[in-house]
Amino acid sequence: MSDAPVLAFRGVVKRFGSREALRGVDLEVRRGEIFGLLGPDGAGKTTLLRVGLGLLEAEEGETVLLGGATRGRDRVGYVPQRFSLYRDLSVRENLCLFGALYGAKRKIVEEKGKEILIKTDLWPFRDRLADRLSGGMKQKLALAAGLMHRPELLVLDEPTTGVDPVSRREFWELLYALHEEGLTVLVCTPYMDEAELCTRLGFLHQGALLRAGTGEELLSGYPWRILEVEMGGRDGEVLRVPGVREVNAFGERYHLVTGDPEEVRRRLEASENGKIRGVREIPPTLEDLFVHLAEEAS
Repeated sequence: MSDAPVLAFRGVVKRFGSREALRGVDLEVRRGEIFGLLGPDGAGKTTLLRVGLGLLEAEEGETVLLGGATRGRDRVGYVPQRFSLYRDLSVRENLCLFGALYGAKRKIVEEKGKEILIKTDLWPFRDRLADRLSGGMKQKLALAAGLMHRPELLVLDEPTTGVDPVSRREFWELLYALHEEGLTVLVCTPYMDEAELCTRLGFLHQGALLRAGTGEELLSGYPWRILEVEMGGRDGEVLRVPGVREVNAFGERYHLVTGDPEEVRRRLEASENGKIRGVREIPPTLEDLFVHLAEEAS
């Protein structure tokens, strides 16, 4: 198996008028991994995907897809964030259409379509109009369409945004099954629980790639310590005692970023604030890291 990356960005710059959407991005997606691309809205994630697939042209740098193969894009499956299949066609008709567009014979299209619909649990709904599917089922259908030509690389742009938690879990179980079969996956996601399922991650902010690596590699570079405080209410301002750099809310729990957790704990306990129910030190999470990286880069 070749060690060459499936997709490589080298110094990629993309502008829209005077706005620089991508600022010298260097990134490789390796064969056989699930690479998660993270970043806030407007960070440039979708733009980077489109440049990588040749749908947009970069002003500077280069992109190499599947070793620079002439028809490399034909070997990529793409699932956009917005459902883009034909709503007035049935599930099966949508797949047959996509298979035909790739030039496959009807019998092969039908056989492959059935195989994918069974794998995605859509076979019982094969004759239902796409417009009558739930949000989670629509995304499964989009995934099924992206697999019809047996791609080497599957690219997904926030595929589970707006999908209920159960459907999100089922969708990721499918991705993992495909990954175990050898498919390389590049996925944009806004969800930290999904980021933890990726084998490697990259964080994009204001068009620049700030960091890339495994979750363990990224978290090893986090320079602070975290105190988790459970509150009887949502008043994080009372936690801003000396020594606390940031207060980040997670419902009624707060993460306090500090360099001296013992001193901060002492100050919190001395404050006699009746709303504080518990204080404990925890390892930093990916969300803590990405808040830190975004603030550091701003």
